[in-house]
Formats: sequence, structure tokens, C-alpha cells
Amino acid sequence: MEQQNSATMQSLNTEEEEEVESSKSTKKGGLLTMPFIIVNESLEKVASYGLLPNMILYLMKDYNLGFAKGNNILFFWSAATNFMPLLGAFLSDSYLGRFLTIGFGSIASFLGMLLLWLTAMVPATKPPACDQLHPETCRSPTAGQMTLLATALILMSIGAGGVRPCTLAFGADQIDRRENPNNKRMLERFFGWYYASASFSVLIALTGIVYIQDHVGWKVGFGVPASLMLFGTVLFFAASSIYVKQKATKSLFSSFAQVAVAAFKNRRFPLPPSPASNKWFYHKDSCFTQPSDKLRFLNKACVVKNPGQDIAGDGTAADPWSLCTVEQVEELKTLIKVIPIWSTGVMMSINISQSSFPLLQAKSMDRHISSTFQIPAGSFGTFVIITIVIWVILYDRAILPLASKIRGKPVHFGVKSRMGAGLVCSAMSMALSAIVENIRRRKAIALGIVDDPNAVVDMSALWLVPQHCLNGLAEALNAIGQTEFYYSEFPKTMSSVASSLFGLGMAVANLLASAIMSTVDNVTSKGGKESWVSKNINKGHFENYYWLLAILSAINILYYVVCSWAYGPSVDQRRTAMDDGKISSNEEELSMLEARVKEEEGEFQKAKELQA
Repeated sequence: MEQQNSATMQSLNTEEEEEVESSKSTKKGGLLTMPFIIVNESLEKVASYGLLPNMILYLMKDYNLGFAKGNNILFFWSAATNFMPLLGAFLSDSYLGRFLTIGFGSIASFLGMLLLWLTAMVPATKPPACDQLHPETCRSPTAGQMTLLATALILMSIGAGGVRPCTLAFGADQIDRRENPNNKRMLERFFGWYYASASFSVLIALTGIVYIQDHVGWKVGFGVPASLMLFGTVLFFAASSIYVKQKATKSLFSSFAQVAVAAFKNRRFPLPPSPASNKWFYHKDSCFTQPSDKLRFLNKACVVKNPGQDIAGDGTAADPWSLCTVEQVEELKTLIKVIPIWSTGVMMSINISQSSFPLLQAKSMDRHISSTFQIPAGSFGTFVIITIVIWVILYDRAILPLASKIRGKPVHFGVKSRMGAGLVCSAMSMALSAIVENIRRRKAIALGIVDDPNAVVDMSALWLVPQHCLNGLAEALNAIGQTEFYYSEFPKTMSSVASSLFGLGMAVANLLASAIMSTVDNVTSKGGKESWVSKNINKGHFENYYWLLAILSAINILYYVVCSWAYGPSVDQRRTAMDDGKISSNEEELSMLEARVKEEEGEFQKAKELQA
């Protein structure tokens, strides 16, 4: 009896401790944490993006690398930097949690920038300077020197993989209060301003850091980013005590594998005849009590064949590789369902990654905006960032309020519509780039400077601004739309994966862009002909290359329309339809939306209990 009373008292004490802990957690987070989180990522972007524009010059001049080899290094570095966030998201959601992942990533970024700064400070880390008059005397870097350089780049990629996929979700954790009726609007505003601050950071990197490197040198040009990264890391850890820190729940990849294996094992077992059958396996507190009809073959993973054997005494699956919950099945379905729409954004990312071509165009054109000042060729990318920032401000402060005033009720433009509009802008940008390059090349031929790749054409480089602005508008519409789309479609347990999918698309785009350029170079240079992508921009046919990308982009728009139609209504569209009283008759869509509503109601009820 005493043991029973003792156990009861211990249980009550545990519950009280959990309530106190939950009450404390509700006091954490909020807008107070935003500066520490956003500043850390902003400084990481200033530091890392500030290194990229002029890095090819550093590799060619200080490491005596050829243009092709240096460019390949940068392509693979960019691909690794964009791929690592997927690994970081997996580690965050499954093992480390977002706080630790961001912290480790920040430290890795700083160490990588510190090593890169040392390559500029210590002469022994690079080959001797090359005599341009006698290039045959140039010495290639040693294996040790290249290893040090590669280590610096790899550490920065690892750092980006820790910081970038988790910051957005970590920030959302601080303000995401489902019981707040304005929660949806707060999240939408947060996504927009987060992306605007990130874009502003890139703007500073492409102007300030590039200017320092051009006018002061590599020692200061690499030292400033390292110092900024150190400051951002210290600032992030300084606010550790006031963050809301969601714990890692489970290994998502293991969960996905379990669903696939269980579905395969149960492939011969018939599905229950009724969707509402009690044969489905789910936890009591789960919002998902029955699977959707799409991708029905996966539903067999959550069918209970023999309750006595399949379910353990504590209510869990006796063998998780033979029986999974409905929630696990729906998580995998959600990921599979978005893959086609995700793939449509890769083409836009390919267009954005063509930074070397506009750089060569700008160098061959008149960049003066006054008699004493000219825009650095590497800084024309700032017009992309400026466009993104302007769009976010106008969309949030002018377009939505004006549209809402006209209609007499709150207006929200669907994420899929914005994503499609972004793809159209991207295709228009490539077509405009081809037209401008055709005009520039004709002027070079008319002036008789075809054989001089360093000659400047009597044509203002400001003609390049419209194509950069279209690229910026494409990214503002599609990238923000993608992020919001994934975050709303995925369960909260997959939020870091959701925020890293765009970066994964950029990684794939970098590899495909390299493959496309290599293929075009090989095909068009056959028979001794001048390649379309020749080092001599005046002899090449960059306009044809741009037209190829424009055609591929147009085909991609049609592909997006098909994928969007096949996907069906998104959560965003279904909620809008419910608000307008236009409820879909599709039972599957309604059941999935009801699950989301139950999830929000459950969190709202928990919040009320805590407040009480």
C-alpha cells in the first residue's frame, strides 16, 4: 500500500514538474529572440556570400589555377553548400534539435573562414606568385596547399548546412502559437521579412565585402567575414536561455524506411474495405486516424493484421518494420507528393546559378555611372537582391492591403500561383538576357574588337539591370512561395526538411548547370568551331545559350502546370476555400484538412490548460 501511495505521489510530482516546465516554455521565445536568430544567419550570409563573387579571381591569381579548374571547384563548392542543408535538417529533426545544429554550424562556418583567411595571411599556404610574362614558370599548388583550401571550403559548407535549414524553422518555433487567431498572418509576415533580411545580407555581401576585396586586398577581405561570423556565433549563444528549444523527435529517414519496408512486407495483405475501419494503427493523441486514398499501396504499412501480435502492451508496434502508424505513412506520402512540384523549381535555380555569364557581360560593357565611379562587375547581382527586398515590402505593405480594401475582406494570393508566376519571370529573364547579349555582341563586331575579350563595348552595362530584376522577382515569387508551401504542407516534425528543400534544388541545379554548360561546350565546339560558351565572350554565342535556357524554362512552365494540377488543392487553397464557404467535396482532402484542424485545436486546448 505504501509503495502504491509512493508511486502515486511520484507520478503527481512528475506531472507537476512537466506543467511547470511547460509553463516556463510558454514564457520563452517571442519577438525578443528574433534579433539573435536573424542576425546570426544574416552575418553568416554576409560572410559566405561575400566570398563567392571574387573567389574565381583568388583561385586564378593566388593559386595559379586555370579558369575551368577554378570554376569547377566553385561549382562543386556551391553544390555542397546547397546540399548540406538537407543533411543538417535530418540531423536537426532526428537527433540534435535546431538549437544545437545551428550552434555547431555557426562554429564550423567560423573555422572555415578562419582557415581561408590564413591562406591569405601565410605565404607558405599558396604557390609562389606567377610571372604573367612567362606563364610557363608558374607552379601549381601542392597537395597540402589544396587540402588546406578544400578543408576551408568544406567547413564553410558544413556550417551552411547547419545554419541555413534550421534558422527559419527555429525562428518560427519562437512565434508559432496555434491558439493565436492571427498566427497564420504572423507566420506569413515572418517568412517574408526573414527572406528580406537574408536578401539584404547578400546585398551587403555583394557590395561591401566585394568592395573591400577589390580595394584593400584579400587579407582584410577574408578577415572581415571571419570576424563577422565570430560575432554572429557569440551573439546566437548569448540568448540561449530565452529560446524555445524543440527536442528532436525521431529519425525521419528511419521512419520513411520503415514505412516502405512494412508496405512491402504487407503487400499481399488486403486493405480494409472501409476507410474508417478500426484496422488502422495510430496513437491515441495522433491527429491522423486513417490514411488518405492517394498512394494507397503505402497504406498497407499501417494495417493491423493481428492486434495481439502486432501491438505491444504499451500500445506501440511490436515490430516497427512490419507495422507503422498512420502518421508515419502520411509523412512519407507528403514528401513524395511534393517532389514533382519541387522539381519544377530546379530550372529556375539553373537560371539563377548562371552568374559567370553576366559577370563577363558586365566586364565587357561600360559600367560607369559617373565620370569617377563605375559599378564593380561582381556587384550587378545586387539588383537581384534589391528587387527581392522591394517586392517583399510592397507585397506586405501595399499589394495585400490594397487588394483587401478593394475586395472588402482579407486577400491572400495562393502559394502555387506565386510559384508559377516566378517561373514565368525566370523564363522572361533568360529571353531578355539573350536579346541584350545579341545587341552587345553585334556592337563588338561592328567596333572590330572581336579578338580582344578584355575590350569594352560602347554600351551601358545598365542594360543588364532589367534581366537581374526579373531574376530577383522570379526568386521572390518562387522561392518564398516554395518555402511557405513546404512548411504548410509538411507536419511540424518535418519543418527543417521543408525549409531545406529549396537549397537542395539549388544543389541539383548547380550540378545540372555544369552538365548543360559542358554539353553545350562539347557539342558546339566540334569540328574546330568556336564554342557558344567560349572564354572570349565576343567570339562565343552566349545569346544562343540564353535562348536554350529560355526554351527549357518555357517547357518547365508547362511541366509545372501539369504537376500543380496533379497535386490538387494545397492546404493553403483548402483553407481559403473554407473561409470563402467553398468547401471541397473531396472526402480525402476534407479528412486531411480536418486532421490539421484537430492538430491546431489540440495545441490550442493545451495552451488553455497551461494558462489555467
